[in-house]
Amino acid sequence: MDKVVWVFLGAGLGGALRYLISVVVILRYTGPFPLATFLINVSGSFAIGVLMTLFTERYPHHDALRLFLVTGLLGGYTTFSSFEWEALQTARHGARALSLFYMGASVVAGYGAVYLGSRR
Repeated sequence: MDKVVWVFLGAGLGGALRYLISVVVILRYTGPFPLATFLINVSGSFAIGVLMTLFTERYPHHDALRLFLVTGLLGGYTTFSSFEWEALQTARHGARALSLFYMGASVVAGYGAVYLGSRR
């Protein structure tokens, strides 16, 4: 049960952080490009790259901290970071074509799903 608590706490913090960053960016930028989401997705992707490299290469036995920071905080902040990490790992394991397919299919299918879900 303590694992769920770590994820819960991290996700709450990540969601709040996403909201606060969005508010700050939206107050300063009024253009049509979704800059707040873009910055959140890119920064989350960078953060998961740094953190998962640390947890897999240097600190593999820090499960609670990984659950709090990666699954919880970054999961609440953005799931795009998980998508990017999985695509990178797929490519690193020699399946570059599958990684490209995963990225393309995820974007196209996700866009289609958002479109279908938004239809009234």
